[in-house]
Amino acid sequence: MQRYFIYLSYDGTSYHGWQVQPNGNSVQEELQRALSTLLREKKEVVGAGRTDAGVHARVMVAHFEHDASVNCPQLAYKLNRLLPRDISVMKVIPVDADMHARFSATKRTYHYYIHTRKDPFHRFFSCETHYDLDFTLMNKAASLLLSASDFAAFCKTHTDVKTTICRVTRAEWVDDGGGCWHFVISADRFLRNMVRAVVGTLIEVGRHRMTLEQFQSVIEGKNRCKAGESMPGNALFLEDVKYPFDE
Repeated sequence: MQRYFIYLSYDGTSYHGWQVQPNGNSVQEELQRALSTLLREKKEVVGAGRTDAGVHARVMVAHFEHDASVNCPQLAYKLNRLLPRDISVMKVIPVDADMHARFSATKRTYHYYIHTRKDPFHRFFSCETHYDLDFTLMNKAASLLLSASDFAAFCKTHTDVKTTICRVTRAEWVDDGGGCWHFVISADRFLRNMVRAVVGTLIEVGRHRMTLEQFQSVIEGKNRCKAGESMPGNALFLEDVKYPFDE
C-alpha cells in the first residue's frame, strides 16, 4: 500500500469548510469524489487541517493510500479536469508510509488580509476596516504571542480539543501598501477559530481599546470571552504547510 500527498489550493467561498459536512458541500468531499472516480474505488483523504466555512487555502495538503502505483503528474492533471474551478491540485507525490498530512506537519502558516479603504477588488478576499489602526502597537502585541504557550483565550469554546498548547514562531503585520495589510502567523498547530480571534484581539489593540498589558492578561487568563471578536473568514488563507522533508 503506497501513501501519497496531494498539494492543493482552493477558494473556500462556496464551501462549508474543508471537512465533510452532513448538510453542506466541502472541499474534502469534492476531492474524495474526484479521486474515487479516477481510481475507480472509494477513497478518503486526510487533510493537514480543518479550515472553516469561507476560509481559503493557497496550500493545503491531504494524503490518501492506494494499493497500486500511480502516475502522479497524470493524476494531478486528471484531478484538475474533474474538480470545480475553485479547487486546484498543484502536485501529487509519493511519501513514506508513516507520513501523515496532519500529524507529520511541523509548521503551518496563515495570512489574514485587511484593507483600510473601500476597494471593489479586495472585497472578496480581504476584510474592509476604517479604523485608524496603530500597526506599530499591534506588532508589539503580536510579539507577545511568541512567548505564549497556551492559546485557550483564542480557541472556539465547546470543542473536543484535548490541549490548547501551541508554539507560535512568527506573528507580525506586513504593510502591502495602498492601505492594505496582512497578518502572518506561523505555528506548529492551530486551534479552531484561533487566527481570527487573535486578529480580532489585535484590532482592539490597534484601536487603543486594549493596552499591551491587557493583551498579555487576555493570553494568561485563557478566557475566550475576554479576547476580541472573531473576524470574518473570507479574509483568512492557509498559506503554507511544512513537513520534515521540507527542512
